[in-house]
Amino acid sequence: MWQEFKSFAVKGNVLDLAVAVVIGAAFGKIVSSLVDNIIMPIVGLLLGGRSFENLFFQYKDAVIEYGIFIQSIVDFFIIAASIFIFIKLLGSLKRKKEEEIVEEEIEVAPEIELLAEIRDLLKRQSKEQKTGE
Repeated sequence: MWQEFKSFAVKGNVLDLAVAVVIGAAFGKIVSSLVDNIIMPIVGLLLGGRSFENLFFQYKDAVIEYGIFIQSIVDFFIIAASIFIFIKLLGSLKRKKEEEIVEEEIEVAPEIELLAEIRDLLKRQSKEQKTGE
């Protein structure tokens, strides 16, 4: 059982996943800071200096803080859009890398190039003989 776990943990996919989790956590902090410190103050200014987090409705002893809910929705959409853009960027970079690999694989061996040249010469000679007759 230990050997299976060891081979599983050492595989590249698990290490990639661990790195992705750490980077994702740091990315989440960056996006949260962007939302909390830049975007929401601008939105607050556009709304006349009001902050979403301070919006609430009180009925007797019950306090419904819908402003925090709105803030969470905005956070979600900005984080989702950021992750979407990040994944699209990675996808385009991966496709470019795959295209480069495919272009490198298309290289033809010298023997095959030589055979193709011989074939083309024979075709040309055959056409010249037919037109010369």
